[in-house]
Amino acid sequence: MTIRKAVVGDLQAVVSLTTAAYSPYNAILDAPPIPVAEDYAPRIARGEVWLLEDGGELAGVLTLERHEDHAMIFSVAVSPAFQGKGFGIKLLNHADQQTRLWGLPEIRLYTNAKMERNIALYLAYGYRETGRRPNPYRPGWVLVDMAKAT
Repeated sequence: MTIRKAVVGDLQAVVSLTTAAYSPYNAILDAPPIPVAEDYAPRIARGEVWLLEDGGELAGVLTLERHEDHAMIFSVAVSPAFQGKGFGIKLLNHADQQTRLWGLPEIRLYTNAKMERNIALYLAYGYRETGRRPNPYRPGWVLVDMAKAT
């Protein structure tokens, strides 16, 4: 199992995996989650996208932004074929490690309030809920903000 930064040639694989990973939420949210509609090309160019590979196959994608005083997880996506095997935790561990390497004290994320399974996973991993707010891009959606010290 290896984690590496994505390159331009990985763009379609990132989009395909993200779409598949988030597909169970389409019915819950009545629309694709925000990461599914994202243009990952600029994120790859900025070095924000990491790929988790297992046995030569793409198993997961982490999108992590560096800010002045914190890191922000935009997306953690695990291929349906690899779900339930701890790959999401591997990606979260990588986000923690990268945040520490950047010398930042905190890692943040936000998720949809209806994505209860994700919220429970993040709480179990040490995140705390810091607030809820309307999604500025999707009327009627509520975002749950979460944070964790590194």
